[in-house]
Amino acid sequence: MQIFLDSANLDEIREAASWGILSGVTTNPTLIAKEKGVDFQSTIQEIASLVDGPISAETVSLDAEGMVREGREFAKWHPNVIVKVPSTPAGLKAVSRLASEGIRTNVTLIFNSTQALFAALAGAFVVSPFVGRIDDIGVDGIQLIREIADIYRQDPDIDTMILSASIRTPRHIVESAMAGAHIATCPFKVLEQSMKHPLTDSGIERFLADWKARQ
Repeated sequence: MQIFLDSANLDEIREAASWGILSGVTTNPTLIAKEKGVDFQSTIQEIASLVDGPISAETVSLDAEGMVREGREFAKWHPNVIVKVPSTPAGLKAVSRLASEGIRTNVTLIFNSTQALFAALAGAFVVSPFVGRIDDIGVDGIQLIREIADIYRQDPDIDTMILSASIRTPRHIVESAMAGAHIATCPFKVLEQSMKHPLTDSGIERFLADWKARQ
């Protein structure tokens, strides 16, 4: 499974990329807005210079025409840009039209298997089920990943990838991989948490103490 960073913070992206594990980046209007005073296009292009993989840039239009117009513009910014659109009827129209033009899309805000199926049939490059937000309403978000993976396996014509989003814990990453997700996109703090374990820390301390003791 591939690991993406869910961030528009260039320092976080630069650090995560240096670990050698990053295959792409996802952004959204909220993440861009958090980086005060930044220009959307230049931020996406800077991210693309740091990470050689898909970079999701999200439209803000609610109608298909607007999404297509924005998507065409985003696609000019860098070959790795993936146009992110919401899972709505207008979003499906935009996905179909953009796909016919060779522009890849990420259908976001997926909360049920039907949305994921329709997005794939419309030509989505990737779909983003929101695991954490589904958990928040008392439903099993990882189970949704399993359902989507099962549905996609039934149709050899579907090559849409499953991107597990709204990742809240390191365990979500592991369970997403086991459930059949192709990608997990994570906040930087979750990536950091994934590399922490008290036994690792105590092991390092013990090794260093033993080394010093032999001096």
